Amino acid sequence: MNDMRILERDVDTKEVKIAARDVQVYYGTNHAIKDVSVDIEDKTVTAFIGPSGCGKSTFLRCINRMNDTIDVCRVTGDIRIDNQDIYDPRVDPVQLRAKVGMVFQKPNPFPKSIYDNVAYGPRIHGLARNKADLDDIVEKSLRRGAIWDEVKDRLNAPGTGLSGGQQQRLCIARAVATEPEVLLMDEPCSALDPIATAQIEELIDELRQSYSVVIVTHSMQQAARVSQKTAFFHLGNLVEYGETGTIFTNPVDPRTESYITGRIG
Repeated sequence: MNDMRILERDVDTKEVKIAARDVQVYYGTNHAIKDVSVDIEDKTVTAFIGPSGCGKSTFLRCINRMNDTIDVCRVTGDIRIDNQDIYDPRVDPVQLRAKVGMVFQKPNPFPKSIYDNVAYGPRIHGLARNKADLDDIVEKSLRRGAIWDEVKDRLNAPGTGLSGGQQQRLCIARAVATEPEVLLMDEPCSALDPIATAQIEELIDELRQSYSVVIVTHSMQQAARVSQKTAFFHLGNLVEYGETGTIFTNPVDPRTESYITGRIG
């Protein structure tokens, strides 16, 4: 019961976008995620923090069923987006991933033009009726990714020719091109320099006006800067979840305090 008391503090009136209950994840015999229950809000940046191997990326990948691609992985429990069970057998994981965009640790543009990187998702999901529609989606997405002004005169150039920070913003533009409602980010700045990191952080703050953003980060400073809610994971457990300011200044669980003050991690 004590865990639920911790989980439920700081609940406010913002709409719940993602509701997880009793989620367990197994890799073969390894129990990687244990009894995780959490409500993630809409139009909010939620940071997952914790030591390496604590389960934060594994749990993140449950939200768009990326773990389905791993043969030995088994997920149980209940995860709902807008109260719809995303593990219902009738849910198409490809359609789900259009609704739940993902940005990875290392920028991974396709070996295609800048234009085709962004147009790929809308094309396969039939979101554009014609070339003019597609042009519009590409421009809007690149603007949302805060990179339009840098690439508008070279849309046919390869995406792989951009700098690391530009590639990551291109990947964000690609992720938002399918009009998702949730944006997952798995350490999106860990491969970037401080200037590119600052640009991505600024972009994350803008994106939360339109999306529920969930970010895994190793940097507590980053979590404090970009998120409104923080979840602390340790050894596969969700130890504590609440307002970011409260988690960092007045944590309830001694394990959270130990991590934040550098005694574990």
